[in-house]
Amino acid sequence: MRIGELARATGTTARALRHYEQAGLIFSERACNGYRIYDEQAVVRVRNIRYLLVAGLTLDDVRVLLPCLDGDVAAALPSDKGLRVARERLAVLNERIAAQTEARDRLEAALREKVGDRIRPVA
Repeated sequence: MRIGELARATGTTARALRHYEQAGLIFSERACNGYRIYDEQAVVRVRNIRYLLVAGLTLDDVRVLLPCLDGDVAAALPSDKGLRVARERLAVLNERIAAQTEARDRLEAALREKVGDRIRPVA
């Protein structure tokens, strides 16, 4: 299947697919005219990549899980390597959340100091 067909089948864009290919997560053959040709298994792999990205992993994290991308990632029990990657990513996300919360609190305090009760919390 060509890149546009794979994009439609997986709900992504051709640009994202080229990015995944450049990252070494998916592979294609080249037709005589230079078009990328993907096999049917690419649909499963791309859906798994997207699932893991939405879950908060990065492309580098997903690359570590390359051997698992051709099965049902959402239903499978995670491997020890998968658990390690997920825990590491969760720690990074928690650090970022803590830093953003601290920055928000500092900004909120600075605004209260300057404008007092006129500040309304943003929900």
